Amino acid sequence: MIYLTLPTEAYLSQIAEYRAEFLAAGDSMDGTGPLRRCEDPAEWLRETENFTQKETVPAGLVQATQFLAIRKEDDRLVGMIQVRHYFNDYLEKYAGHIGYSVRPSERRKGYASKMLADVLPFCREIGLDKVMVTCNDTNEGSRKTIRKNGGVYENTVFEPDENENIERYWITL
Repeated sequence: MIYLTLPTEAYLSQIAEYRAEFLAAGDSMDGTGPLRRCEDPAEWLRETENFTQKETVPAGLVQATQFLAIRKEDDRLVGMIQVRHYFNDYLEKYAGHIGYSVRPSERRKGYASKMLADVLPFCREIGLDKVMVTCNDTNEGSRKTIRKNGGVYENTVFEPDENENIERYWITL
């Protein structure tokens, strides 16, 4: 069905299409790092690589690993998922260890659940024993994805900058 891979130049045109589809839909690009502000996918790739090492992470942000979710049958980019290796204040309160998105035209096909399941072994490899995953309280699809992967509800917090209620879940690895 799909597999996770690190982003490379081979996917630059698909990354541009992915971004354009989200912008056209007016949708959030969770788990894509700086994709919203990077018009040039090559710039996004360079910035994403900066997040992989503590020494090159932009100030105020955290080390993170970005994955692309690629559909096997046609090599199509259908989703992105990012693992944050540790918390800053914002991640601890609102965003958690893992952010993900599935392109609007590819939703409701089980990709998010598979992406989350497939990234959990990587989380163990980097030394995490549990991960926080969050979603807006209005996002039933994401809530189901998190729960399907063992997410246990902790609480709901209000994120004032986005004016949204965020549900926080923990997945024990």
